[in-house]
Amino acid sequence: MTRPAVRDALELRLAKRITAHLTERSDEIDGDIAERLRFAREQALERARTARQTQEQAAGVLVGVSAAGAGIRAGGPSWWLRLASVAPLVALVGGLVLIQHGQSRAQIKVAAELDAALLGDDLPINAYRDAGFVEYLKSAPGP
Repeated sequence: MTRPAVRDALELRLAKRITAHLTERSDEIDGDIAERLRFAREQALERARTARQTQEQAAGVLVGVSAAGAGIRAGGPSWWLRLASVAPLVALVGGLVLIQHGQSRAQIKVAAELDAALLGDDLPINAYRDAGFVEYLKSAPGP
């Protein structure tokens, strides 16, 4: 048994014992005291009934507000709600595609500029492969 179930069982046993003791001694109580106890018991029951109804009404209002606020109807979510939940995903995928396209275009542009510089130069392409030539370019003063 879980802790709340054990606690409820213990409370029920205690309530039954108290009820049994009060029932045994009810004949010994004066009429005035018995009337006051009856009146107090009725008031306690009425307060408990009112509190229970208030809680049920509050729970009903909260459920109604949450369902109405979400736009949920008996037939399920509307197509506006579905569209609103899919739109951020579409925007994210579109943004990623545009970023990839821009990066690809930038790489192509840099490669084209490098190829144009190599092909337009007076040096043969094999000169760039020579390690000594690269060192010469690094150490040579600029024009």
